Amino acid sequence: MGSSWLWKFVAALAVLWSIEGSYAIRFTIDREDCLAQEVQYEGDMVRVSFVVIKVENAWHYREDGVDLVVKGPTGRQIHDCRNKISDKFEFFAHEQGLHKFCFTNKSPYHETIDFDVHVGHISTYNQHAKAEHFYPLLSQIEKLEEALYNIQFEQHWLEAQTDRQAIINEGMSQRALYKAVFESVALVGASLLQVYLLQHLFEKKQRRSTRV
Repeated sequence: MGSSWLWKFVAALAVLWSIEGSYAIRFTIDREDCLAQEVQYEGDMVRVSFVVIKVENAWHYREDGVDLVVKGPTGRQIHDCRNKISDKFEFFAHEQGLHKFCFTNKSPYHETIDFDVHVGHISTYNQHAKAEHFYPLLSQIEKLEEALYNIQFEQHWLEAQTDRQAIINEGMSQRALYKAVFESVALVGASLLQVYLLQHLFEKKQRRSTRV
């Protein structure tokens, strides 16, 4: 009895929702850059997210997005989004093979992108695992695995958004500091110029008085 349940537990682990492919990368794009992810099985779910973390210009106030085009192994377009700061989506792969994710940056500045992709696959049931009393255990394990997977994906998405906001706040603080320094220098310069002009005017009047 004990060995039977042990075997069933091992079988349950074998049919779990497994992450076949998963990676997160942060890279800097100039004009165009393409990444690829292998999908081993037709019908696998692919989840994708990206966030434009920062623009490499301290004085750049506009929020320039990027374009993303996703294509399957045969070149068929799967997803297309334009001029977005961030996006999160999922799709079922209709064919196995290498899927391409191509980013295009239309901004004149380099942009840093946080990119995350996960490929999930549900294995087929083994004949030995088809006992009726085994389904509840299998169902609960699959739900737990999927919940943990979703938490991991959402956590990375939120971390990328937090990093972006922190960089924006830091940039705003730096710009505010530069502005304050510039205004102070300008005020000092204007004061010195005013003193110089008054002194020049006073000396000019004094010379006229001396001649008279």
